[in-house]
Amino acid sequence: MSTTTQNKLESRYAGITLEGHPHALTAWFVVALRFVMGGMILFAGLGKLAVVSGEAFDASGFLIHGVDPASPVSGLFAAMAGNAALLEVINVVVPATQVLIGVALIAGAFVRLAALGGAMQMAMFYLGGWEGQWLALFDSTLIYAILFLALGAFAAGRIVGLDRYIEQLTVGGQPLLERFPKLRYILG
Repeated sequence: MSTTTQNKLESRYAGITLEGHPHALTAWFVVALRFVMGGMILFAGLGKLAVVSGEAFDASGFLIHGVDPASPVSGLFAAMAGNAALLEVINVVVPATQVLIGVALIAGAFVRLAALGGAMQMAMFYLGGWEGQWLALFDSTLIYAILFLALGAFAAGRIVGLDRYIEQLTVGGQPLLERFPKLRYILG
């Protein structure tokens, strides 16, 4: 049995006001979205690990050949691929962060930080794959980036997630978020 409370979504920014009342099922779909996006990026990261795929991940193929010349980051991505030390870092960072983002979203821990990391990766993939055509504007990686940001905005880790419990911890007799208020930006 679901209960209906009159929650309100409201935002005032730059002289514009947005208001609405979410449906009673909204919390369930936010959790479902968190699990789906977490699973999607977790398995993308696991698929890049040599332990799973049988071969080491190499981002150079995408950075050199997967980026359309019309992309605003084609030169940057080519320069990244041309720097052997940076490429080695990218080859470790991309799969590792994808696994960490996926685990964090599924567990509901550090959701805002994970959502920002997921959105940044998707934005880079989007820019790398952009062909300069307006029809390609709504590519799936852009949609994923927006979905990651929505999870952070909804504070999805507070709904059946570990962030709800992490935020209730006390440190030195003081609530965690009072002692370290900037944690509000990565928890939730």
